[in-house]
Amino acid sequence: MKVVLFANTDWYLWNFRRSLALALRDAGYEVVLLSPDGPYGEKIRACGLHWQPAPMDRRSLNPLREALLLWHLVRLFRYERPDVVHGFTIKCVVYGSLAARLAGVPARVNAVAGMGYVFTSQSWRARALRPLVRGLLHLALGGRNARLILQNPDDVALFRKARLLDLERARLIPGSGVDCRRFAQGPVRSSVDRVQALLPARLLWDKGVAEYVEAARLLRERQVPVDLLLAGTPDPGNPAAVPESAVREWVSEGLLQWLGHVDDMPTLFRSVQIVALPSYREGLPKGLIEAGASGCALVTTDVPGCREVVTHEVDGLLVPVKDSGTLADAIERLVWDPVLRHRLGVAAREKAVAQFDERIVLARTLDVYAELLGSA
Repeated sequence: MKVVLFANTDWYLWNFRRSLALALRDAGYEVVLLSPDGPYGEKIRACGLHWQPAPMDRRSLNPLREALLLWHLVRLFRYERPDVVHGFTIKCVVYGSLAARLAGVPARVNAVAGMGYVFTSQSWRARALRPLVRGLLHLALGGRNARLILQNPDDVALFRKARLLDLERARLIPGSGVDCRRFAQGPVRSSVDRVQALLPARLLWDKGVAEYVEAARLLRERQVPVDLLLAGTPDPGNPAAVPESAVREWVSEGLLQWLGHVDDMPTLFRSVQIVALPSYREGLPKGLIEAGASGCALVTTDVPGCREVVTHEVDGLLVPVKDSGTLADAIERLVWDPVLRHRLGVAAREKAVAQFDERIVLARTLDVYAELLGSA
């Protein structure tokens, strides 16, 4: 059996779907990974996986360019003859599924975390594109040999409201999974003089970066002994990208420390006490789960995706979205209460192992493939 995994960046394949590709290979599947060109392609190949660049521009709206991409995918799928095409994010779901249908691929799996920029943004361009994208999604998600994987119940409700979901063909699988053996709880961190809090994410405004910076300003005014760290880099291909100049200005103000891209996230999580993700919406935030598996005390927003990871006062603290004051209060509370930090961190680790370990997610994904290929 052959599977194509198609994503909008090689970074996504490396960070979120490498484990799936390796598990498929070990289970006897032939795997082709497909994305726009980028620096992670060679890393994927170095793992012994087959990666190919695709002529795709994430932000392109040029009809000719998009038609050429679709035709490229059709020709590729006819050449590779995969049994399953598995697409991630809205654009890859649409183009991958349409090309798979045209190429006669037996089975299509589509994984979507939320409705994407076109449905969440209020810009004129996003509103203008919605009818077209809705129609394309109907084509992409339809058919008896297609399955839609969603990451949280809120997304299920959202797709049902948009009339894009056939419950018989939908599967709820919590994210891409986390290696809870690699992200393990470190030594007790309550004896340090200054607590360290971390926001690990792509630098996008909708990850709550502005609220995190304002919380840092409030905590400094209150003279709370905490250092706020930021790990991640801007994503210039995303309309919500935070300019690097803004980050450097916050650093020069002394509000936070910017770590940039970090390769060794398990070590970083073991070195901090608090991890905050004041996101506006998530599918299922992998970084937050990794932090929980590492025994960090979690602070996040009461929004879809995040509230699947954190239950308030049980394994973390939930705060209202876009509320920097309450975010600062939650971080301050954890700074002054090491017992609470430890209790929440232990509970977060237990939840990650029980619900989000990658072995659980991989097994359920393979079940979807087996179900489809059996019917196909």
